Amino acid sequence: MGNEALGMVETKGLIGAIEAADSMVKAANVHLIGKETIGSGLVTVMVRGDVGAVKASVEAGASAAKRVGELVSVHVIASPHADVEGVLPKPEDKKEKEAVKKIEKREV
Repeated sequence: MGNEALGMVETKGLIGAIEAADSMVKAANVHLIGKETIGSGLVTVMVRGDVGAVKASVEAGASAAKRVGELVSVHVIASPHADVEGVLPKPEDKKEKEAVKKIEKREV
């Protein structure tokens, strides 16, 4: 993912974040890499893709978030430094996710 742009939309509340994420992936050829919940209701949704697609995606997400909730901030980093990868959410390994579900079922 090294040369892909990074787009972020931050909202106050989960509903606005989900609406933003939905609009972002529908508006352009980007992939959703995750969300971060900061606290005080702040949720940041992040996408990756080429710069033009990420910009279009972030604009669509911001517009959608404003319609149903509170938009806090938007930002696009056209070419993030490699060190930034360390702070971004990692896609969960499907096998790891299934293992966690099995453990949770046993504990209940």
